[in-house]
Amino acid sequence: MWTRTLDAMLRQFCVTGALTVTYPDGARRYYGPGQGGHVHLILHDPALPRKLVLATELALGEAYMDGTATIEGDDLDGFFTFLLTNAAKSDAAWRRWLLRLRYWKRVIDQTNPAHRSRENVAHHYDLSGALYDLFLDDDRQYSCAYFTHPDMSLEAAQTAKKHHIAGKLCLSPGMEVLEIGCGWGGLALSLAQDYGVRVLGVTLSTQQHKVATERAERAGLSGRVRFELQDYRAVQGQFDRIVSVGMFEHVGVPHYGEYFATLHDRLTDDGIALVHTIGRTGPPGATSPWITKYIFPGGYCPALSELSGAVEGSGLYPTDLEVWRLHYAYTLRHWHDRFKANQDRARALYDDRFCRMWRYYLKACEHTFRH
Repeated sequence: MWTRTLDAMLRQFCVTGALTVTYPDGARRYYGPGQGGHVHLILHDPALPRKLVLATELALGEAYMDGTATIEGDDLDGFFTFLLTNAAKSDAAWRRWLLRLRYWKRVIDQTNPAHRSRENVAHHYDLSGALYDLFLDDDRQYSCAYFTHPDMSLEAAQTAKKHHIAGKLCLSPGMEVLEIGCGWGGLALSLAQDYGVRVLGVTLSTQQHKVATERAERAGLSGRVRFELQDYRAVQGQFDRIVSVGMFEHVGVPHYGEYFATLHDRLTDDGIALVHTIGRTGPPGATSPWITKYIFPGGYCPALSELSGAVEGSGLYPTDLEVWRLHYAYTLRHWHDRFKANQDRARALYDDRFCRMWRYYLKACEHTFRH
C-alpha cells in the first residue's frame, strides 16, 4: 500500500526532468517527462515508503543521513535541482495540504522566548569550533558573502560584505554601535579597527562569546569592542548604529514586533539600523521540518510582507532595501566544497552520519537560493 501511495505522489509531483527510484524490493520506477538531467534515488529500507508518505521532507533528509537512501553518484546537485524545479512547477494536491499544515504549525515552531532562543542557538552555534574552521573563511563569517563578481574568493567576498555594510551604516569615528548576533566577532572587530567606532556585540552562543572576546584581546581592541552573552531584548542604553547580520532568521514571526520595537528603543533619534536577513521570494510560509529538527530549530526566513508590517508598526523608517539574489548560492558552494575537501577531519570530530547531514544541509540551502 505504501509503495503504491508513494508512486502516486511522485507521479503528481514530477512534472519536469527525469527521476528513477529503485524501491527496497528491487523494482525500478520512472518519473517525469524525461528532459534535462537524470537522477537515480535508491531506497534500501523497506520502511522508507511509509515514512516518505507520512513525512516526505523529514524522512528524505533522515534517510540520506542514515544511508538508508542513496543517490547514484552521490549527485546532490542534480538531486536538489530536480526537487526544487519540480517544487516550483508542480501543483500536487498532497503537497498543497502538506504546506498548509506546516504553515498552521509554524507559530509553535517559531515561538522564541529568551530561554528557548538560547537552546536553539546552542544546538547549532555551540558545535565544535574546529568544525567551522573546516569550511568558513579565516574571519569565520557565517553569513552571506558579497560577490561583486562570481569568481571572487570566499575571503575577498566576505571582506567586501563587511565594508559594504559599513558603507550603508554611514559610520563616523567615535560612534556607539550595537551588533545583535555578533558571531565570532569578525564584523565588530573590523568596524572598530577600520572605522574607529565602539562596538557592543551580543550573542547567545557561549562558544562564539568566548572566541570573540579572545579575538578582541589579541587584536588590542578590548577598549573599543566588548562582547556580552546576552539576549538582544535585555540590552540597555542607546546607540548611534545597530547592525544585525544573519540573526533575524532566528527571531521567530511572533517576535517581529518586539524585535523592531527594540531596535527603535535602542537607537538615538538620528540613528540607523541595518538588518541583513535571508528572505523568501513568495508569501509567508514555514521552514522545512528537516531543517527545523536538525539544523536551525526555531529558524524561519521571512517574507517581505512580514518584515514591512513589523517595521511600519515600530516607528522606524525604511530607507533602503537591497536584495542580493545569488550571492548566498555562491557562498554556500564555497562552504560545501571546503567542507567536502575536509570531510575526513569532520568525520574525526563527529561521524559519517553527521558529515552526510552537513553536506545535505549545505547543498539543500545552496540550491534553494539558486532555484
